[in-house]
Amino acid sequence: MSDQPTFNLPAEAVPFLNVWAESLSQVLGQVSGLTLTIEVADAPGAELPVKVETDLNICVILEGTLRGEMNLRLPRQHALHWAQTFMAETPDASKEFSPEYKEAVEELLRQVAGQVVTGLKSQWGQNQIHLQITEPPSWSIAANSFLRAGDESHWFAEAQLSAALVTSLRPQTPAAGVALEPAFDDSTRNLDLLLDVELSLKLRFGERRMLLKEILDLNSGAVIELDREIQEPVDVLLDDKLIARGEVVVVDGNYGIRLTEVAPLQ
Repeated sequence: MSDQPTFNLPAEAVPFLNVWAESLSQVLGQVSGLTLTIEVADAPGAELPVKVETDLNICVILEGTLRGEMNLRLPRQHALHWAQTFMAETPDASKEFSPEYKEAVEELLRQVAGQVVTGLKSQWGQNQIHLQITEPPSWSIAANSFLRAGDESHWFAEAQLSAALVTSLRPQTPAAGVALEPAFDDSTRNLDLLLDVELSLKLRFGERRMLLKEILDLNSGAVIELDREIQEPVDVLLDDKLIARGEVVVVDGNYGIRLTEVAPLQ
């Protein structure tokens, strides 16, 4: 049975979805050659299709300062329009939604996600986004809204946010009665005793999970693809604890790293 989605959007989720709307506007405008303004709708609009089994669900997983899931629900006819536009085809609603169109939608949204990562930095710092077309979310939907361009039903998606993501979007405030600055005591004065302790500093360019048989098949010249793009910052680990991120540089013939982000002390 199909059912009509309802509207539930906490205030803390609005800036986050605005970043997605702006990124969609930019990428879709580039691929279509049109001037598009995607907005976070305060109501779905009369053209909103009800939920059906053929809807396309794109699971978006955020890791970093923000953690949680978002599902983008696209009615199949809108997903087809997006894919055909991305592939520079004349939109034709009579065509089947082929695997090529599915890949086009995924690639389109990957480009959008790249813009979103940049747009999130000013308010939420560094984040990573992973997405894939999957089944409808099994987690409970804590908030949802609708991304659309005016009355153009072709440019439509429903954004469904998990409780974990909504929680991480809320401003972090110190608990009542907790001092904002630590008091100085004798243990602080004894900090000098630790300054000569040697610690291991490592750079992490990315990670890759592999089966043991894949590792045994490696030989000289083999290339292992990591889970991080070349333009993303590398991690700086102090005794295996993430303390900062930055970009690799060369100084007088030696490798170095220029820090772009320092993790808060805990």
